[in-house]
Amino acid sequence: MMSAPRAAPDTVHELPASLRHAVRIAGAIAGAGEKTLRVVMTEALGEIEPSIVDEIIIQSYLFAGFPRTLNAARCWRTVSGFAAPATDPVASAPNLDEWRRQGEKTCAVVYGESYEPLRENVRALHPALDEWMIADGYGKVLSRPGLELRIRELCIVAACAVTCQQRQLHSHLHGALNAGSDVAEIGAVLDSLSDLIPAGELPKFRQLLVRVGRA
Repeated sequence: MMSAPRAAPDTVHELPASLRHAVRIAGAIAGAGEKTLRVVMTEALGEIEPSIVDEIIIQSYLFAGFPRTLNAARCWRTVSGFAAPATDPVASAPNLDEWRRQGEKTCAVVYGESYEPLRENVRALHPALDEWMIADGYGKVLSRPGLELRIRELCIVAACAVTCQQRQLHSHLHGALNAGSDVAEIGAVLDSLSDLIPAGELPKFRQLLVRVGRA
């Protein structure tokens, strides 16, 4: 039986300034050039907590790779003038089992009823990818306490949309809904990236959101 949409996709939704800048930074890190990233980060000054930007940068290595993440960190330090924290007590866990436990819990929230099929599908690609997805991705990174999961998922949506990773976008549209967002908020996130998403792709992504919202 089809469930009702969690929110009407054409509902007007204005994002809070902090969230709007968060998703734009995430999208720019993943898919924009350094000049654009600098502009996006500069626009965010005074509108978003520096610690939130740090968390967005840190998680970007999962979706944009280390080179873009390092460049983003360097850009943010230069643009903002904020130094990195001297230490990060959650950068390492007492043991790998703790990261795996946290990762299983977070991944189960994001994927909901699709969690077990996801694990089976990824293991079929390679067992190492399944292990790293859970322990490294969802445990070490996305379970960090510095940013709520809903915001993390919206930033992942932004990264996938700007880089046109439609398969992963589909998954994380569901993930954002499962983490507490709604269709109107996600639609506003996509609209806020209109200058960063390649031309012609935004309408496709909004149609995909409609389908996901009705699932």
